[in-house]
Amino acid sequence: MAFEGLADRLQSTMQKIRGKGKVNEADVKEMMREVRLALLEADVNFKVVKEFVKRVSERSVGQEVLKSLTPGQQVIKVVKEELTELMGGEQSKIAVASKPPTVIMMVGLQGAGKTTTTGKLANLLRKKYNRTPLLVAADIYRPAAIKQLETLGKQLSMPVFSLGDQVSPVEIAKQAIEKAKEEHHDYVLIDTAGRLHVDENLMGELKDIKELTKPDEIFLVVDAMTGQDAVNVAQSFNEQLGLTGVVLTKLDGDTRGGAALSIRSVTNTPIKFVGMGEKLDALEAFHPERMASRILGMGDVLTLIEKAQANVDEEKAKELEKKMRTATFTFDDFLEQLGQVRNMGPLDDILKMIPGANKMKGMDNLQIDEKQIGHVEAIIRSMTTQEKEHPETMNASRKKRIAKGSGRSIQEVNRLLKQFEEMKKMMKQVTNMQKGKKKGFKFPFM
Repeated sequence: MAFEGLADRLQSTMQKIRGKGKVNEADVKEMMREVRLALLEADVNFKVVKEFVKRVSERSVGQEVLKSLTPGQQVIKVVKEELTELMGGEQSKIAVASKPPTVIMMVGLQGAGKTTTTGKLANLLRKKYNRTPLLVAADIYRPAAIKQLETLGKQLSMPVFSLGDQVSPVEIAKQAIEKAKEEHHDYVLIDTAGRLHVDENLMGELKDIKELTKPDEIFLVVDAMTGQDAVNVAQSFNEQLGLTGVVLTKLDGDTRGGAALSIRSVTNTPIKFVGMGEKLDALEAFHPERMASRILGMGDVLTLIEKAQANVDEEKAKELEKKMRTATFTFDDFLEQLGQVRNMGPLDDILKMIPGANKMKGMDNLQIDEKQIGHVEAIIRSMTTQEKEHPETMNASRKKRIAKGSGRSIQEVNRLLKQFEEMKKMMKQVTNMQKGKKKGFKFPFM
């Protein structure tokens, strides 16, 4: 996850003060020195860091904090609130035109992932908000840009409007909006051309498209891994076009996260969405409070629930709960559940959304090997239907065949069988404990 280094430093600093019975100004000063260093190392803009530390310091040495029963926790609360405010305070929602279609201009430099993000945003609008977007190929300069958007459109089964690379982007945008009105699309996403750097020609063309289409949103797509350069790019685009939002890509990468913490403050432009992976569903609405919680190791339950709701079939979940209760849970059920959980994203990121998980022993060094999960799937897929439903019938020759078929060792097969039986016993115990209660037990990810 992004902010890895920053999160580690801040959580370590907060831990020192968390349990203190009394906190004095010297404690706050020492903590602020650590916070300042952590933010600067994360590539946060120097002026932003200075202002942030000043605000937290002033609030943290207030009488209601120092004289409270849990001053350490009060200081952490102040840090979380100010961190949330730094990133925008609350979620900035996407605009909706009073009369369809809602027009969104996607702008940015080459290499930031603008075209892919355009496809991801269209996918999100359709899946989460039940919208019918029209993708518009208005980048006529970059080789294969039009083809790339058309390929994304096919993958998503979504229409792409294109007039080739011999018609001006302004004319393409104009005809696309007319087409959207005719075919009753409620969103138009215009994938505009990028350059390797901000230049006069690029801005001139974007201004012309803006003037003609009068977009409801102008989203700048920036690569979070470029750090302070992303903030400088945002400033330039904002001065010329008047941005309404920023989409940060590659926020799941090995990035220090400074851009996300600086852009809002420096440009006063809200971060609307963040890219959290390569897949076409790996785009999330940006929630400042949730991100602040994750950075401070407090988890992110709401995002976890949303991911579960988006990837888990409710009817199947009920059926699975019944199977767990009656101990008829099979390897096929386990395989299906494993697939649904994997669809939610990298498992180590999912675990970090659980409050308190960062304090669990070994979690700080946790690295879940996705290959191991693939090995488990291979073993299960090498079983016959009878073996999946009745693993207790498995003998030595069957285990040998499964090991050979999956390319794994007999020891791994035995270990999986043992773990599966233990899991079934535990599930039955938990569901039995819930009997007689009004509210039914909800298994994780259901």
